[in-house]
Amino acid sequence: MAEALNSTESAHEQRHGNHRQSGNGHRHDRGVTCPVCGNVSEGAGHDRTMGKVGIAVVGGFFIVNSYLLERLLPDQTFAAMFSAIIGAATLAGPIIFTAVKDLVKGQVYMNELVALAILAAMAGGDFQTAGLIAFFLLATIIIESRTASGAQRSIEELVKLTPNTARRIVNGREVEVQALELKVGDVISVRPGENFPVDGRVIKGESAVNQASITGESLPLDKAAGDDVFAGTQNLTGQIEMQVTKVGEDTTLGKVKEMILAAESSRTPIVRIIDRYAGYYTPTILMLAGVTWSFTQSMERVITLMVIACPCAIVLATPTAVVAAVAAAARLGIFIKNISHLELAAKIRAFIFDKTGTLTDGILSVAKLSPIGKLSPAELLKIAASAEVHSNHPTAVALQKLAQEAGVELDKIESAKEEHGKGVEATVGRKLIRVGRAAWLEKMGIAVGTHHDDESHGMSVVYVASGDKIIGWIGFKDKLRNEAPQILSDLKTLGIRHCAMVTGDRESVAKTIAASLQTDEYRAGCLPEDKVEYVETIKKSARVAFVGDGVNDAPALAAGDLSIAMGAIGSDIAVNSASIALMTNDLRRVPMLIFLSRKMRTVINQNLSVGLLFVLGGMVLAAFGKLGPVQAAILHTLSTLLIIFNSARLVRVGEELTLEESRAARRE
Repeated sequence: MAEALNSTESAHEQRHGNHRQSGNGHRHDRGVTCPVCGNVSEGAGHDRTMGKVGIAVVGGFFIVNSYLLERLLPDQTFAAMFSAIIGAATLAGPIIFTAVKDLVKGQVYMNELVALAILAAMAGGDFQTAGLIAFFLLATIIIESRTASGAQRSIEELVKLTPNTARRIVNGREVEVQALELKVGDVISVRPGENFPVDGRVIKGESAVNQASITGESLPLDKAAGDDVFAGTQNLTGQIEMQVTKVGEDTTLGKVKEMILAAESSRTPIVRIIDRYAGYYTPTILMLAGVTWSFTQSMERVITLMVIACPCAIVLATPTAVVAAVAAAARLGIFIKNISHLELAAKIRAFIFDKTGTLTDGILSVAKLSPIGKLSPAELLKIAASAEVHSNHPTAVALQKLAQEAGVELDKIESAKEEHGKGVEATVGRKLIRVGRAAWLEKMGIAVGTHHDDESHGMSVVYVASGDKIIGWIGFKDKLRNEAPQILSDLKTLGIRHCAMVTGDRESVAKTIAASLQTDEYRAGCLPEDKVEYVETIKKSARVAFVGDGVNDAPALAAGDLSIAMGAIGSDIAVNSASIALMTNDLRRVPMLIFLSRKMRTVINQNLSVGLLFVLGGMVLAAFGKLGPVQAAILHTLSTLLIIFNSARLVRVGEELTLEESRAARRE
């Protein structure tokens, strides 16, 4: 009803079309009605809702007054009728005005049903009935307008997390400036208890930071020089100086806001069906009203039929559930680009996990340096770390960390080239050094050999070659995430038929981890294209979700029916490459996502069933004279409230997970 019921194709196509993002967050173009919240201009939504409440209170007072005059002062017939006329006109005004606007535009929606019912009651001289119908339906509009603005309220809550001002450090002094004035490269100071206004990197100071607003984690994280911090998160214990790395919409919080808007403005198939046939609904009901009149000659039954036929509950069945589900997901640090992805999660029957950074911590450490010939372990480390000095691959990071800890001074390199997922080729001291996987080196005609396989069992291994000769190998170890075995078991409990792992590691490493996780299948030695090929193979028999870190797994993420990026906070690649971004590396969010998706689908089906029951049952009762106009209006409001409260149950999904994290934080 009103804006909330104008859910035709054109209305939905325009949804959020007039929204703009600025450093201050959500706002509207002036003079344009926002289809989500009903706002006409920036900051007007609350005023519009309060205006409707005021109309309902004033009009309701006159209707109640007419009943009191009729009962207590029966000789004041004119006064009672005059009070009813004023009340009915006041309450019916917004509804009739909206219906007229629709007709001027050449559109016929559900608003016209209610307007015709109210006008019919007025024409029959029953202003009290017309007023009561308008009162209850106006109350429904108010409820709907608050429910339909879920996206706006989500954005407003996020905007509150970002300070309007910041203290920029200029020539060693703090100068207070507007947060919108900050630029990349500026240095700002953030005190304990304050929220970070932008994304940045700590350059001085230490503190604990609460990132729950983005990641859903209850446990604060320690931050020191070199660590990244994000807009909207809270500095808890110490003063920090940070260099700005991202501002405005480019911040992690900005991307989160975009994802929430995108998710809540997207539509599920059932909504698209309602959109398609909404234009036929009102003429059909008017035809049924005509049939009822021809058989009964009762205007009361016709009015009742038109009131109860207004399908507010059916129209709200999906949007209310979507808003609640997206809110629950955001609280858990699960951000969804399109609501169809959340709906699809309920249909997933196979999961493929990347190993490094997903099932494992992804923080490799050097476990063994094994030079060949007269080369010492320190020399092997120096050569390999020098060749990989410009790489961000986990093995390169581990090598450089060990070299730094051991005080090994790296050689300058003349040139370097990295092949994604395979290895690095660099000129170090006029020698061509290659560090990478066995298959890559063998493809270049370098014999790797297998005489050290037994010694490297359970390790991830890279080989180091000088020219066309292997000069040693380096073993790395990674730690399995504590929750990994349990979440695979939870997925099986949820009905997932196939859980597999893919990795670029060797067979021995993959076999050991797969055995500890009890996966159904694993693939070792996978290049990026091999992961894609495996995903395509599984897709032939089941809908498949690929879970990866979003950095090295972009092709495989794109290949899955559903793609889930782990640890996406601060990662543009993760947000862009995946359907769903988990802002933490907590694998427990994966089964929780499946559970939430199925719960949302169940709630939507329940809402639609209840909505149809009220509408169809009410129409039958109205046709047979078993339901009056006022009772129909009350029933209409009750059905809408029932749908909203049923959907609201979704908001609490995953609450036990956040409570568990809170208890863990208190214990520590």
